[in-house]
Amino acid sequence: MKKHFIVMIISLLMVIGLYANGTKEGDDASGEKQLVVGFSQMDTQNSWRIAETNSIKEEAEKRGIKLIYTDAQDSTSKQISDVEDIVAQKPDYLLLAPREYEGLVPALEAAKRANVPVILLDRDAAGEAGTDYVTLIAADFIWEGKKSAELLAEYFDGKKANIVQLTGTPGSSVARDRGKGFEDEIAKHSNLTIISTQVGDFNRSTAQKTMENIIQASGNSIDAVYGHSDEDGIGALQALKAAQIEGVTIVGINGQLDAMKAIAAGEYYATVQCSPFFGPKAFEVIEMLEKGDNVPLFIQNPGKVFDAANVVENMHEGF
Repeated sequence: MKKHFIVMIISLLMVIGLYANGTKEGDDASGEKQLVVGFSQMDTQNSWRIAETNSIKEEAEKRGIKLIYTDAQDSTSKQISDVEDIVAQKPDYLLLAPREYEGLVPALEAAKRANVPVILLDRDAAGEAGTDYVTLIAADFIWEGKKSAELLAEYFDGKKANIVQLTGTPGSSVARDRGKGFEDEIAKHSNLTIISTQVGDFNRSTAQKTMENIIQASGNSIDAVYGHSDEDGIGALQALKAAQIEGVTIVGINGQLDAMKAIAAGEYYATVQCSPFFGPKAFEVIEMLEKGDNVPLFIQNPGKVFDAANVVENMHEGF
């Protein structure tokens, strides 16, 4: 009898501990259920991805939201596995930065089976908005490519120019759309010719090696480089410097600090900003969903151009 009484007292103390101050595991200090959000990042190999990841983490902490974070390390198969692992932990929402457009279908299907709403960040994935995922928060990649072409057209002003295009991750929506926007606009200018399109993979060292090969083949016939990201553009700049080739006009996308510094130094013509700071907007969408509000199927992150005229005053926006 005494033994049973002691067991009852211990059990009671455990319950009191769990509910002390009106909270229990998974609740916040107010006693409300703490939201759990998964975030599947495709990689953290460059400053843009690191800035995006930090933005998500900082906003989750600010709002008192538990974040389940994974890094796919630039592997589609790992990202699918990461999403399956996150979904198994039953989060309330999933933020997904897809590595590929087609390749992430199994990940979206896993989240759908578990009734976990998915919010796509910065890249699209195969599926239907409002059915396979809630919304896509991203820049207008086609506009970014088009704007890059317009910048080169304005610079050369009718003069003939040979352009090298360094593309992003093969199979990604961003590489597809930045390529389309650029190529469609270049086709309107008979003086501009794309002489080589090769993969830079949004990676500085890869882009540098690719550009070195292009230099060997094309040498001094290169007048301009269009990088699908500033990682590609900076990689090209490093290759051109090593080959002691000057006077090549480089335009990239992202608004990275290294590119902005190169613009200030006269080594890089312009960068079209693609903001990585998705945290506030992503969690605003989750807040809307929690309230039962309607969420647009596409939410645009607006961009702008940094060039020699405005780069110094906007240097604080680099990352």
